[in-house]
Amino acid sequence: MKSSSPPRKNSIVPPNKEDWTTRNPFEEFKVFTASASDLPMDQIVQSTEAVMDRIRLGYEKLLEQEAKELVWMVQYNTIIKAYEVAEKYVKELDYAAEDIEDFCFALESSQRIPYLIPGPAGVYISALCNYASEEEIGLKLSELKTEINLVGFRLPRGKRLMIEGDTGDFTGIGLEGGELVIDGNAKNWTGAGMRGGRILVKKNIGLHTGEWMMGGEIYVG
Repeated sequence: MKSSSPPRKNSIVPPNKEDWTTRNPFEEFKVFTASASDLPMDQIVQSTEAVMDRIRLGYEKLLEQEAKELVWMVQYNTIIKAYEVAEKYVKELDYAAEDIEDFCFALESSQRIPYLIPGPAGVYISALCNYASEEEIGLKLSELKTEINLVGFRLPRGKRLMIEGDTGDFTGIGLEGGELVIDGNAKNWTGAGMRGGRILVKKNIGLHTGEWMMGGEIYVG
């Protein structure tokens, strides 16, 4: 039986004109705007210079107290006294391991540091290394014309100090459990009086190595 109702036509609703416009597929992405650096380069440079100024000032005060005549006799009681002075200033500093290396380079290259005396310089560098927050420190001394004495003095347990270049006399004396690596030569009295730890000198070593050792190990070659 045929239906008496007329067939219905499909009605097509025309799309909105907004849909006719080609849409940008990237319009939903927000534009990324890089925020300005919290520490612009000039501020970083100023901060680094301020740290170096404080480190330099401590070294100058050490020289004023321990090397007024520019003659510094290396005797154990003199070393102890100088180290206590260095400790006093170093404990008040906020610095990083790279600042120690910058200071070593500035000893010869900067006119702001009055003079380099191998003994006091080594005591001060040792204090900086011993009180640095980093457990592992590397110093590039190969570009220095002067060999620094007393590098690694009283290096404590848990610290590893790696030196690129040669060191002077009394390297690593009084070592207190740390590890000292010299990628170069070391002169006389290396490791004298050390109480513990390990010293490795990869090249040559001088006289009286390990005199009065109470503990620890020294390797050469």
